[in-house]
Amino acid sequence: GLWFNDAHGNERNVLNDPDATVGQAMRALGDSLGDSGVTLLLGVLGTIVTTALLTVVTARAVLGRSVSAKEAWGGARPHLLQLCGLLLLIPTIAVAVIAAGMTPGLLLAFAGVRSEGAALASLGGFAAAGVAAWLWVRFSLAPAALMLEKQGIIKALRRSFKLVRGAWGRVFGIQLLAVVLVFIVGAIVEIPTSLIAMVIGGDNAMDWLSGESVAVSWTFLVVVGVGGVISSTITFPISAGVTALLYMDQRIRREALDLELARAAGMPGNPTDGHGKGQPTVASTSGN
Repeated sequence: GLWFNDAHGNERNVLNDPDATVGQAMRALGDSLGDSGVTLLLGVLGTIVTTALLTVVTARAVLGRSVSAKEAWGGARPHLLQLCGLLLLIPTIAVAVIAAGMTPGLLLAFAGVRSEGAALASLGGFAAAGVAAWLWVRFSLAPAALMLEKQGIIKALRRSFKLVRGAWGRVFGIQLLAVVLVFIVGAIVEIPTSLIAMVIGGDNAMDWLSGESVAVSWTFLVVVGVGGVISSTITFPISAGVTALLYMDQRIRREALDLELARAAGMPGNPTDGHGKGQPTVASTSGN
């Protein structure tokens, strides 16, 4: 409340003002990025923790074994810093690719050929965004590889790149479906709580959401915050679980991970009997 009430409206007013100077616009943009950086940082931290814990839990669940929160945390904690670096590196790579694609057009625009430079920058940005999306999918299984194979950051990226090879469209479709599902579930939770917060907050809350420089009540912020926490509690595990299951599924398809899982689960007899002969193992059936 202290953070957002202070500058939330002022920065939007400046950014929407056509008469604002370049200096004012740059300061307002910096303030806006600072505001969004708070929620972004919390989101990244939440993603790191849930990805680490859910990957460990999912790996045990595939074996039919339960795991306590303490055990999951104990298995995930040694790799949190590496996971943090990995989850920051992947978007950094995407941003760098997009920036590289836009650079020739921007240089041309700064040289004085503005219209052609802007067109080239837009074209380069769209093309680079496609490359960035392709790389994002190829690297999307790296967090699970890092957690379960105890790989370093670079090796985890290479591992994901290898696992996704030849299955990009399938992995992309499943990940996109997960994103849509997360968005829908989050909206189902957050829209009612936002409506309740606006009813409680009155006109000031409506003005605040539209970008006006007004203060809102702590009750409004608490209700919105509770809705965000509930939404994150539901949606973060969905994203992390999908990634972990996709990783295991790709390893089953490519590396017969189901046989290793069967051995780890202590299946009686030879788990390879019938494998590849139309008689799926317990683990492969579970994976399907």
